[in-house]
Amino acid sequence: MSPDSFAAITAQIETYFDALYHADSTRLRAIFHPNLAYVCATTGDEMALDLETYLARVDKRVPPAETGDARDDRILEISVGANIAQVKASMTLMQRDYLDYLTFVKHDGRWCIVAKVFEYVPRKD
Repeated sequence: MSPDSFAAITAQIETYFDALYHADSTRLRAIFHPNLAYVCATTGDEMALDLETYLARVDKRVPPAETGDARDDRILEISVGANIAQVKASMTLMQRDYLDYLTFVKHDGRWCIVAKVFEYVPRKD
């Protein structure tokens, strides 16, 4: 894994966390591949969406940053190949604990998320 690729992917993940916390679809669009596969694997809430449908949902959210929602996001694991990468991440927002598997590819010379597969459980306070 090249240090440059690791740094670029880490920066994209930090943008991802921040954009979700602020419900910023513009910033999310900048880090997602145009053919994003968004897949929720939570039992009873399974779904698969494309990029535009997902971003429209983000636009309808009240940003967790505005509600004072606690923010807890972490990169748990990063695996990087020449042109693909996998990131395992966790985050807490909107009263849920999420586990995300994010697949990156190089697209137009930059790393972007082509698949977001995740599950969640209600937050246990």
